[in-house]
Amino acid sequence: MSRRDPTLWNPVGDEPPDWALPSWDSLPADDPPPRPARATTAAGAVLTGQGLGQRPAASLIPDEFRPTILAVSEVTRAVRDAVRADERLRDVWVEGEVGRVTISSAGHAYFTLKDERSQLSCIWFRDDRLTSPFEPRTGLRVVAHGRIDVFDQQGVYQLYVLAVQPAGFGDLALRFEELKARLTAEGLFDAGRKRPLPIRPAVIGVATSASGAVWHDIRNVLERRWPLARVVFATCQVQGEPAPASIVAALSRIARYADQCVNAGRPADAPVVTILARGGGSLEDLWSFNDERVVRAIVAHPLPLVCAVGHETDVTLADFAADVRAPTPSAAAELVVPDRLEVAAGLAAEVRRLTGVTQRTVLAAGRELDAERRRSLFREARSILCDEAPWAFTFSYHWFEERQPYVRGPVFNAVWILDPTRTWLDRARTASDARSGR
Repeated sequence: MSRRDPTLWNPVGDEPPDWALPSWDSLPADDPPPRPARATTAAGAVLTGQGLGQRPAASLIPDEFRPTILAVSEVTRAVRDAVRADERLRDVWVEGEVGRVTISSAGHAYFTLKDERSQLSCIWFRDDRLTSPFEPRTGLRVVAHGRIDVFDQQGVYQLYVLAVQPAGFGDLALRFEELKARLTAEGLFDAGRKRPLPIRPAVIGVATSASGAVWHDIRNVLERRWPLARVVFATCQVQGEPAPASIVAALSRIARYADQCVNAGRPADAPVVTILARGGGSLEDLWSFNDERVVRAIVAHPLPLVCAVGHETDVTLADFAADVRAPTPSAAAELVVPDRLEVAAGLAAEVRRLTGVTQRTVLAAGRELDAERRRSLFREARSILCDEAPWAFTFSYHWFEERQPYVRGPVFNAVWILDPTRTWLDRARTASDARSGR
């Protein structure tokens, strides 16, 4: 039996084509699809108008067999709705290794969490990131808390992070958040209680470790920017179990020294601002500055306090309690004192301004003095003429008053041109010289 052409189909007695399976018998037998026109090649092969093996047109496919075509946005919305409907993905804790971390210009953090077989994109918004005591870094193993959602514009699912803590240190992070909430409720972190820093402090208190590089950095910055300042140094431990009590004692010593100077009548020797500083480290290394005793000592400190603990990404409760937070110890020293070069430039500009004002004032006073001298000479000449030659003065005075806007030079020169009064004017000058002893 010869092989049949697959494009030729007789609905009665023949095998159905592939496109009609599996329900080919549902097609109406009395309305078969139209047969395409046949053509015969030179070798006798039968061809159709659609070509050998070509499927029939879409108009020939019943509605129940036609595929549903969705737009990309429709598929994305369907996936998003399915993800949001899953209760398990609304509040998840994910543990993994941090991949590449990127901080945007707006302050948002983008990173990935990965394990041996998969990775998860994460986004951490700025407001949530700044309130966290921990910052993810490449290679660290962390636990991220948040929710899973779909970003429609890129069609990707990602973890929207609310908090991050290092794996294995969950207890510290929970203690941090609990203490922060309690102290915030007491009003210890209110912005209204923050005090401004003095403009040019003469004496500065510093509380930090004497063995670390922080003290040397602060001292070098102070010497470079404002060498007129003096420093009262209170050493303390900044790490370990005895560190909180040592920090509280150092702040207390600075406050007592300031009170002693004021009571002894030496207020110029008393410190007017305090720097509390420490270098960078892990969450455990910086935990002393999350101690409640340290936070309350900072709030009760009588002087404005600048806290500079760790690096810019490190956040402690001491930062919230301080009057000013500095990203690094060196930056704290720069915030406390002005730059002597800027001050010198400002003084030079002020000198130039005052010099200009003084010169303008002196010139104006000189012009007023010259005008007053001319008025005095005129009054003196009038007095002499009235005494020596009243009739000549009457004539010369009226003549001079009429021509005063056009006359230049001393008043005597103006009167000298009056021939009727010339003899009397000589006598008046002689009498004036006799009075003055010349």
